[in-house]
Amino acid sequence: MSMGVNRGAAGSPQGGATAPPLVETCYGKLAGSYEAGIECYRGIPFAAPPLGERRFCAPEPPEPWTGARDAIRYGMSCPQSARRLQILPTGAQNPLSEDCLTLNVWTPAADHGKRPVIVYIHGGAFRRGEGSSPLYAGTRLVPRGDLVLVTLNYRLGALGFMDLSSVGGASRGASANPGLLDQIAALEWVRDNIAAFGGDPANVTLCGESAGGMCIGSLMAMPRARGLFRRAILQSGAAHNYLTPDQAARVTSQLLEGLGVPGGSSDQDALDRLFGASPDELLAAQAHVDQRLMDALGTIWFQPVIDPATLPRAPLEAIQDGSARGVSLLIGTNLEEWNFFCLLDPTVQNLTEAGLLERVRDRVAEALGPALSPNLLYARAARIVEVYTKARSGASPAQLFSAIETDRVFRVPAIRLAEAQRAHAERVYKYLFTYRSPALDGRLGSCHALDLPFVFGHTQMEPLAGLIGAGAHVERLSEQMMDAWIRFAHDTDPGHPGLPEWRQYTPEERQTMLLGPDCEPASDPGREEREVWQSLL
Repeated sequence: MSMGVNRGAAGSPQGGATAPPLVETCYGKLAGSYEAGIECYRGIPFAAPPLGERRFCAPEPPEPWTGARDAIRYGMSCPQSARRLQILPTGAQNPLSEDCLTLNVWTPAADHGKRPVIVYIHGGAFRRGEGSSPLYAGTRLVPRGDLVLVTLNYRLGALGFMDLSSVGGASRGASANPGLLDQIAALEWVRDNIAAFGGDPANVTLCGESAGGMCIGSLMAMPRARGLFRRAILQSGAAHNYLTPDQAARVTSQLLEGLGVPGGSSDQDALDRLFGASPDELLAAQAHVDQRLMDALGTIWFQPVIDPATLPRAPLEAIQDGSARGVSLLIGTNLEEWNFFCLLDPTVQNLTEAGLLERVRDRVAEALGPALSPNLLYARAARIVEVYTKARSGASPAQLFSAIETDRVFRVPAIRLAEAQRAHAERVYKYLFTYRSPALDGRLGSCHALDLPFVFGHTQMEPLAGLIGAGAHVERLSEQMMDAWIRFAHDTDPGHPGLPEWRQYTPEERQTMLLGPDCEPASDPGREEREVWQSLL
């Protein structure tokens, strides 16, 4: 399926026009560029720069401008530390600045055409990433699907996901979840401006991967986000990621310690230090939090926090009660997500059976809290290991650990969200991405983030050749996935002639489309492993 538009080979419309495309927004005119036959507008401010006293605060509208604003370059990326491991190309070459609240638009034509709109939220563990990654460029997806694509930046790490209520942050205007509020501000910008770019503000699909998908899980629960999107596509993310206010207070306390604020200091002194620290100082303090809270809060310390004003309830609970009523859902995960994270932990390859049991016990304790006795925790962990060992005959402790974590962190939460939303949505669909990378002698497998080049159609991007391979099978899978995402954005059904029949997800059948070398539907894949988590997640 292709819904392409006829544009000139050099990127300008047929006829050889050289003038840049212009569009009028609520805040002023934008001068974009032509690329791959479509119009591109980059670095568009959707909020005022969150600098100075606006740090940690809810975003405010941007200032209008006069004349035609240059929109041919990406905006700056949010301050972030370097990735420890990178398997996919990113836009990390962009300068870093707190003045980062910009978005980018790709459209076949700014002609008031009422096309479906996909708004994409990048991943990166809530502390890295940018909407300018070449992976997310709309040059393949947009002309193929005759739709409008928006990518965006949002505040990351402490700047976007730290709650200052424990130190009286409200006295300085600080809000919980400013990163999520940035995303809502971008959606409000889309609502008010996307018609000028040829998009339909009443037909918005929110899409995100990893932390981006987890953000969508929170947005589905946030009252302020209601009505801003009609559909949601969550790739390797669900609605399980949040901190309680007590956990968020611990993060704030440790970050203050990393900034050199003595224990017992006044709230005013703490706030002065937080608002006055440089971005580099905040990043260094985040590293201090990493060291101090590794055992207590797992591996993600900056993430959405339960807050009466922004995120009043645990996201999954709110969604179960209908907070995202009417939002159709396409959700899925990769078969071997955790293989990627195992590369970050060299100790995994040396795991013994006893060491595996200890690690799983710790994960069970994290899920259930300290209420269970040590004997019961070990019994639960032993049962999990037993089920996965039986399902994967001959697997090593390292391979079993990767499979267990894949399901605990990604697959089972996705199933829970599909179950929760089914009663409140027109349609719910589920998939499992099964394509395996040939890199590192196959050790990556179908790892976290491997689906991204296929969804955006960038399988021929030069740095990816060794990661995803090449050939007709790669291009075919990319086309199948692009067309599924396109169809879902157009009419809420990801099925198309290039795939077998894709039925909705139901508790009875649990149909899941396997997206891999041979795309086919499966009924409740991994049933035994799913059931072992029934009382845990």
